[in-house]
Amino acid sequence: MINAFVVVWRESLEALLVISVLLAWIARQGDPGRLRRGVWAGLGGGVALAAALGAATFAAQSQLQGQALEAFQAGIALASAALVLQMVAWMRRHGAGMKRELEARAASASGATGVALVTAFAVAREGAETVVFLYGIGLERDTQGALALLAGAAAGLAAALLCAWAIARGARRLNMRTLLRTSELLLLAIATAMVGHGVERLIGMGWLPPLADPLWDSATLLDDAGGIGRVLADFAGYRARPTGALVAAYLLFWGVALVALRPRPVRPKQAPAH
Repeated sequence: MINAFVVVWRESLEALLVISVLLAWIARQGDPGRLRRGVWAGLGGGVALAAALGAATFAAQSQLQGQALEAFQAGIALASAALVLQMVAWMRRHGAGMKRELEARAASASGATGVALVTAFAVAREGAETVVFLYGIGLERDTQGALALLAGAAAGLAAALLCAWAIARGARRLNMRTLLRTSELLLLAIATAMVGHGVERLIGMGWLPPLADPLWDSATLLDDAGGIGRVLADFAGYRARPTGALVAAYLLFWGVALVALRPRPVRPKQAPAH
């Protein structure tokens, strides 16, 4: 439930911020009513595209059985982890200039139709990522777990709406930088769990050697079968008895994450030649 809450909250907040930026830009234009209708049409189109992706994903799964299904689900889990990392890295680099970029795209768009397309693509991207992430998170869930997943997703959407409302009201105590940085760490922890699900499925299929099974046993200190250990297992991929391959995959993921998220040096602007 926590995983679904964080993912839906972050993705929905990004989509709502996009819409807020566009609406603020539209309010300064000559014909705001027509352009505003374009935003709402684009929002509907983006949600529809994300829903279509979800339907296609479940339709594809229903046609697979046995090892093919295991391979499909392992691929989705690993792709979800890669998408989380890509999303966090992209926002780290472009988040500060997102407002200017969106306004530039809206200004170059052709009227209400163009604004609708800008909105639809932005919302569809966030929605598609949400669908893939939730599918990756829900791979190990039974019926009760699926209901908890939906409850977490609904709570995440409500929290995103509340945050967007607070931002629109100019809440001074809401530090967006701290909020987004914290969500980055939570998302990377969730991505680690997705890596774990994918790697363990590949090991179970015999496509990946375990290397050492187990590499260590910390069950006496913190078991992953219940309590806090189980929460950490679901949320961040903790294993009391991990295989060597799983530990290697975690180290590889976090190594790539540290490289992708490292601060980029600012190049000094060269003075114009005389």
